[in-house]
Amino acid sequence: MDDTEVRTHTALHVVKGAVRKVLGAKWTASTWVSKGHGRLTVQLDRKPGESDMKEIFRLANEKIVQNVPVRVETLPREEAERKYGDEIYDLFPVPEEVKELKIVIIDGWNLNACNKPHTSTTGGIGEIEMDDWRFRKMKNLLEISFNLKDL
Repeated sequence: MDDTEVRTHTALHVVKGAVRKVLGAKWTASTWVSKGHGRLTVQLDRKPGESDMKEIFRLANEKIVQNVPVRVETLPREEAERKYGDEIYDLFPVPEEVKELKIVIIDGWNLNACNKPHTSTTGGIGEIEMDDWRFRKMKNLLEISFNLKDL
């Protein structure tokens, strides 16, 4: 994973934190990263408004400007589950044979099991901008696409 993809992947965690704060969406259904473009798909039971989407990106960029630490804790799976519960998981399962989890922590913002590399702080991401979004009512999924601005 090159530096741009590391930044974009870390941005997924920041956007997810903002989505949770604005819309209350807990479960990630999928993620996708290619260079400076990312897409986060979350389970949601209602179509958000344009103002909700703008607020998500306002909060996400605010968290980036705050330049807070992105910590990674490596724990035995059972200990991670005891400590954090189902907060660390998404709708796509971690295979049972994985016995050690890396937990990505942005304090008070996002907590997720993730084995990808990340920036050490949110400020390392650079600014993000919304590309597009769509709500898929039949599947109760909200897809949010974004781009990184050049550093």
